[in-house]
Amino acid sequence: MYTLRWQDNKLYLLDQTKLPVEHVDIECSTYEEVADAIKNMKVRGAPAIGVTAAYGIVLGAMEYVGDKGEPFFSHMEEVSRVLAGTRPTAVNLFWAIERMMSIVRDNMDKSLDEIRRLLLDEAHKIKYEDIEANKKMGRFGQELLKDGDTILTHCNAGALATAGYGTALGVIRAAVEAGKDIKVYADETRPYLQGARLTAWELMEDGIPVTLITDNMAGYFMRKGAITGVIVGADRIAANGDVANKIGTYTVAVLAKENNIPFYVAAPTSTFDLALESGEKIPIEERDPREVTHIQGKRIAPYDVKVKNPAFDVTPNRYVTAIITEKGVAHPPYGSSLKELVLKAQ
Repeated sequence: MYTLRWQDNKLYLLDQTKLPVEHVDIECSTYEEVADAIKNMKVRGAPAIGVTAAYGIVLGAMEYVGDKGEPFFSHMEEVSRVLAGTRPTAVNLFWAIERMMSIVRDNMDKSLDEIRRLLLDEAHKIKYEDIEANKKMGRFGQELLKDGDTILTHCNAGALATAGYGTALGVIRAAVEAGKDIKVYADETRPYLQGARLTAWELMEDGIPVTLITDNMAGYFMRKGAITGVIVGADRIAANGDVANKIGTYTVAVLAKENNIPFYVAAPTSTFDLALESGEKIPIEERDPREVTHIQGKRIAPYDVKVKNPAFDVTPNRYVTAIITEKGVAHPPYGSSLKELVLKAQ
């Protein structure tokens, strides 16, 4: 299972809007094509978006024709601006772009070919680091799961949302690899159905028992005792441990608290935004109303009805039992524990 691959100086993305019915690759040879793929959720998931943007920077450098120096740097700034404008909530996007642009800034005295080579090396490194981080995260996180647990997950935080292995699903995969009997409830995750289309498919491909439920069934199964824990991913985590994730995560967290069920977040330290004191400052992307009024292109709502479609919500830290990262597991108070993990990451 792959999300993206680099071949013959082009980026190939698995088109996640077509899954699970069709497996279609998108060929990107320009940074504009990469930006379109991110904006239109052909690739999605905070870590995967970051890695994809890194390769978008590479393509932007490769397609440049002209002199080195200020003209090239101006071009790369425009490339980074276009890529940064695709999705406002996932901080990994901006982290990866800044990391790539630092390569440009630090090597302006070199030839364009040498800068391009360094950028490609850095993009490969970001991809490799993401996969390794996910595996480490899985090893830390699986220690929190017991043999026989049934875990609810929201949205898709698996291999498809990363460069490989996954964050929330990576924890579940690691627990299964450790010999634990783990079952999963995947909620459908309206309006884009990432749980129904992607998470259920991923887990079935791996042979991990999964049951698909609608979003409004979570409380019912929690109260019946069918769910023993919740694990989700994250698109941005503020300094106090407030977590931005797919819309509906907050609802699941409140239900978990009410039913005395642990609510875990699995995310790499690149998802931390310690410059933000709380989740109130996290920008929330508002997406196309058609995602609510239509399913697979078919209208399900009245014409001209008013629609709100925030793509994310923020779960306050008081609902988060622990945050699982590649550097270890953070527990409350998050104001100090997250900073300690960042220091480990440096």
